[in-house]
Amino acid sequence: MTSRPAVAETVAELRERIAGLPGPVALVPTMGALHEGHRTLVRAARERAGSVVVSVFVNPTQFGPGEDFDRYPRTWDADLAALAEEGADVVFHPPVDEVYPPGAVGVTVHPGPLGDVLEGAVRPGHFTGVLTVVAKLFGLVRPDLALFGEKDYQQLTLVRAMVRELALGVEVVGVPTVREDDGMALSSRNRYLSPEHRATAAMISRALRAGAAAGPQGADAVLGAARAVLAEASGLLQDYLALTAPDLGPPPVAGPARLLVAARAGSTRLIDNTAVTLASPAQPSGEPR
Repeated sequence: MTSRPAVAETVAELRERIAGLPGPVALVPTMGALHEGHRTLVRAARERAGSVVVSVFVNPTQFGPGEDFDRYPRTWDADLAALAEEGADVVFHPPVDEVYPPGAVGVTVHPGPLGDVLEGAVRPGHFTGVLTVVAKLFGLVRPDLALFGEKDYQQLTLVRAMVRELALGVEVVGVPTVREDDGMALSSRNRYLSPEHRATAAMISRALRAGAAAGPQGADAVLGAARAVLAEASGLLQDYLALTAPDLGPPPVAGPARLLVAARAGSTRLIDNTAVTLASPAQPSGEPR
């Protein structure tokens, strides 16, 4: 029989619930609508820490005008049951005004130039909202480590940069993306997809696999292979396809890189990424090695 986690809906309750927790303490920030990917994060936290705190909070400041804040799935009862099964110790489930109290003067965390590319270019202000709420959660929970999925790779990269550059003293752990049998990344937004759009969306992960397989032929081949697959997906509207360094800088000539994509199937916007290893360009014959 699983034990129910302690639930905190206010900051005062959170402080009471986390007082005296055995360390190290791990934090898993979520927006709820939990799936196997979230469960994997909690399991990874359980393996690394003495106590696990999970936040379930749909953060309004990371949604832009016209985005899906109001219809973002909220499944609190199922979420709490899942977290009980996975052994979370404390669940922080606050209302908006508990995280953003009245009278605040509007101090935020700016992501810098890296927040204006890829997702940041399509969703202006998104990463200011993400980093601000993560910084608030770090301040409230004071975790020793925090776990984030690699599916949101730009988010993971920016959280790591924030922790490093603001000396927040939290170990940020990236956990590999959990995928369905056809390779599609698990996402809370997948439930929006009709069967037709679900089949179309599966082409996103197929494109990433094709790109990664072309790594030995170099960067141009990687992008070409991924573009070719995306072009086959009728009804898939691409926001971006980018090859970068692991830190999201310019891609290297050879070595580790990251291939990232965002696209829309119907009204549902999905993101995904994969690691790529680029081989050195072949040298012309006769040149010294």
